[in-house]
Amino acid sequence: MTQYFLTMPHDSADEPTMESMQAMDPAELAAVMAAVDEFNTALVESGAFRFAGGLHPPSTAKTVDASGAEPRVLDEPFVEAPLYVGGFWVIEAADEATAVEWATRASRAVQTPIEVRALQEEPEA
Repeated sequence: MTQYFLTMPHDSADEPTMESMQAMDPAELAAVMAAVDEFNTALVESGAFRFAGGLHPPSTAKTVDASGAEPRVLDEPFVEAPLYVGGFWVIEAADEATAVEWATRASRAVQTPIEVRALQEEPEA
């Protein structure tokens, strides 16, 4: 079985957080949270769930560069982009088609596109 990284984008202009989500229409927020909970439950019950998490906004990022003589720590993301990863799931699936099915369900739950990428596997010895 291959592990897949399902990522959910956040618009860097809005930088949604759990606090800013409170500004959403309460009924809409409740519906999204219920859909995400239902999705997460289905992942766990199927055995596909490995772990998941939400990220703080990119404005909180630190970039560490120790490739030169002296390490540098920058208070910024390592790349400027119109979208950033806001949250993710790591799942296990038999094939890419199955991972895409889970991503489709995730996209419906969170009402945003979901990117699917396989994690690299260790080479066989």
